[in-house]
Amino acid sequence: MKRIASILVTALLVAACSDPVSDGTVRPVATTSPPEAAVVSSTPAPAATTSTAPATTTIAPSTTTTVAPLQGLAYEQVATAGFPMALIPDPTGARDLVLTRAGLLSDLATGEVVLDISAKTRTDGERGLLSGVVGPADVGDALFLHYSDASGATTVSRFERVGDIFDSERILFQVGQPAGNHNGGGLVYADGSLYLGLGDGGGANDQFGQGQNFDTFLGGIVRIGPETGDAELWAGGLRNPFRIWFDEPSGTLAIADVGQNALEEVSIVPVDDRFRNFGWPITEGFSCFGTSDCDTTGFTEPVLDVSHGDAGTCSITGGVTYRGSAIPEIAGQYFFSDFCGGWLRSVTVEQPHEVSDWTSDVGVPGQVVGFGTDRDGEMYVLTTGEILRVVAQR
Repeated sequence: MKRIASILVTALLVAACSDPVSDGTVRPVATTSPPEAAVVSSTPAPAATTSTAPATTTIAPSTTTTVAPLQGLAYEQVATAGFPMALIPDPTGARDLVLTRAGLLSDLATGEVVLDISAKTRTDGERGLLSGVVGPADVGDALFLHYSDASGATTVSRFERVGDIFDSERILFQVGQPAGNHNGGGLVYADGSLYLGLGDGGGANDQFGQGQNFDTFLGGIVRIGPETGDAELWAGGLRNPFRIWFDEPSGTLAIADVGQNALEEVSIVPVDDRFRNFGWPITEGFSCFGTSDCDTTGFTEPVLDVSHGDAGTCSITGGVTYRGSAIPEIAGQYFFSDFCGGWLRSVTVEQPHEVSDWTSDVGVPGQVVGFGTDRDGEMYVLTTGEILRVVAQR
């Protein structure tokens, strides 16, 4: 995911070998009570003003019941799994689905495998089944998956619903990858299209020259037609947008772009505003990359960047904007973490330069590789071996 990619890949592979469910099996566990309430404390993040997480008494939506003040957040383990890469709601199937890197799609509540593409994908380097989304009824209520095929090529496929399973794969989009890292990952559905985050082709220092090459899909966000597979480059100048997220109420796309030597970054932009150039490899975060002076004319700056000297940060893991009902105090906040640091932070979509740090509440669960939401909009954090629900401490 950066110049230390070999270190991270080794860590991924070692963890996979040592994890008892590294084959991608999802095993639901009994939920536990959250720890005792603790007051949220915040720590500074680079290029942002840190604020204390909210702790006020509120009225639950559509009721007149007063809820206790929010004292903080906690993690509640709901399942173990080998490299769960995404958790996505399936409203028609009345279930929530877990995608694992090995190529399995499983029911979160039961562990039942709904779809197995393990024979189609490869999991060396940063490859595998990386993300997915169940589309709405206006695109046939289909499942869309992003995975690395047997040759390593980025593949986005459509699977039709057949009762409670998905079948009849149709490949919508493919692009070759010159290396096994920086394959991106995030796939979301927004405003009638699929949006896919793709890295710059891998290696280090944009060695393939893709970051500012807008004649390729690599190093950008690709917009794909869910029916036709027609594709266009929606944004460029990205290094490895491993996780992206569409927030429908605000109409924004959040892009967590993995940095190279020093800085990780988050950008939040309107999804209906194209084309944007995010600056890689001329810039990294708010800084010039490899030089003290560079021309940033026409670039879109991130809303924040995070230094590698900050709490073990090495490779940002983008998350989700909370829109559930169980914790109304954090509605509209975009949460994110880091593969090495394992911390939990958030910014509001409306004021994304003010960062809240929740790590003193939830702790560091391990290597964070993804986030997800269930059918109720509640938020989950995914590590290399666990699926954790985010719950309120009151």
